[in-house]
Amino acid sequence: MTAFSIRGLLIAASLALAVPAGAETLTLSTPDADTSEITLAANHFAELVKQKTKGELEIRVFPNGTLYGGDPAAGVKQLASGSLDMLFNATSLYATFNPKFTAIAVPYLFDDVEQLRAYLNSPLGEELRGDLSKIGIMGLDLWSRPLRQITNSKRPITSPDDLKGLKLRVPNNPLWVKFFGAMGAAPTPMAFAEVYNALQLGVVDGQENPVNVPVSARLYEVQKYLTISNHIADAWVVGINPRRYQALPEPFKTALNEAAAETEEWKAKNDAADIAKSIATLEKNGMTMNELTAEQRAAFVAVSKSLYPVFQGLVKDPSFFDRTTAFTGKS
Repeated sequence: MTAFSIRGLLIAASLALAVPAGAETLTLSTPDADTSEITLAANHFAELVKQKTKGELEIRVFPNGTLYGGDPAAGVKQLASGSLDMLFNATSLYATFNPKFTAIAVPYLFDDVEQLRAYLNSPLGEELRGDLSKIGIMGLDLWSRPLRQITNSKRPITSPDDLKGLKLRVPNNPLWVKFFGAMGAAPTPMAFAEVYNALQLGVVDGQENPVNVPVSARLYEVQKYLTISNHIADAWVVGINPRRYQALPEPFKTALNEAAAETEEWKAKNDAADIAKSIATLEKNGMTMNELTAEQRAAFVAVSKSLYPVFQGLVKDPSFFDRTTAFTGKS
């Protein structure tokens, strides 16, 4: 048994002792630190559920992937098997199990987070959520994430040429590999739990994530440059084991559904307010920030458009790809 899983079991056991007598409990795992946007949202969600059920349904939130040993794919499998009750993880991860989720991450597909939220709440988002049943998972909701930015230890990024030779950690998703590889970077798929050490040791030079991630993960200790590139969108799957859900009383199901919808709105506002604060924190801790101009951004957009046939192949559903790009006006 790994140190991660032993720690997770110990935490779960200790928290179980604190559950009020007679209360129903659900475990909820998130991949990031307790100060991250997804764990803050998970805690908000849990508090809403507690309020709506008058304390009769308790949700215990475990950050940092402790309940699944830091292996995101293992977490999805454990959710499907029932070893986890709930899991909040990225749609880029779920693309490993259902390639249609790759469509969300087509670079420069979404103009902003509001357009992403509209997409997630559209029939196309509902289609993705429904498809989760094919891998044994029920999707309560899909939540937006802030757009992704690039950090590295070598130089400011102002053009695709600046990425040449840069060893860049990316999620285990071929779309990231194709996009950054086309610009001459050396994209390196890696679980996020390994990223800090890899950056510290120089195994990789940089990474890309929403700007709050290098804050919560303290990546400013091992990174020098931040580029506001807004290059790729991602989202969160609010997942629950379907058998666990169906076994709950109807009022509990209603509370979960309502809390998920209300937290989506709360999270979008909280994320928007946090972006400037996150940038300021990174700069305060010694990072140099640059934001792509419209002209600089156009060069990255051109790379993405040239790869549309490749991205369509990765989605493995031409109709869904075409409907997605039509929705965003990028077809």
